[in-house]
Amino acid sequence: MSLVEKKYGNTSINRIADYQKNIEVFQAFSKDVQLSKVNLYLNQLLPQYDNIIQKQEDYWATPKEFLSQGYGDCEDYVIIKYFTLLALGFDEKNLFITVVHERFRGGTHMVLSYFQTQDTTPLVLDNLSFRILPLEQREDLIADIFINSGGVYKYQNKKLVKAASKHTKYQELLTKIKKGL
Repeated sequence: MSLVEKKYGNTSINRIADYQKNIEVFQAFSKDVQLSKVNLYLNQLLPQYDNIIQKQEDYWATPKEFLSQGYGDCEDYVIIKYFTLLALGFDEKNLFITVVHERFRGGTHMVLSYFQTQDTTPLVLDNLSFRILPLEQREDLIADIFINSGGVYKYQNKKLVKAASKHTKYQELLTKIKKGL
């Protein structure tokens, strides 16, 4: 019996197997279709706040933890979409874990941003929407910071400007993933 099966049960093993099978199928599609399929597929998992799941605020779950539990909050969706698209061959320089402010509801939210080219507005993959739209069409969101292994960036005049070389939560996430969590 695997650690995942012991801790989370048989359903988790089936969910992980289904995820792996779908990712293999998605490899046959164009990048645009892959974006849509990944967003739709992963948005089917149930949302739940960190303080309920993890008994703490702002916990960044690894893709394995998210799939094992079967639910997570906004950053958990972003993280699994980010690593799924990397596995499908997307260039990491074009993918960003993005902290946004919700203009109408207030509060902070996370989405995944994908820059098709450096000169275009990023597309937004959001667990609250099955539609993938350019950031400029998401009037409900104000982008704050963009995070990937290259560092932390601000979006100014439709260009990314480096603000820091590392993000602590992102570094902690990479450490957990390397440990197999």
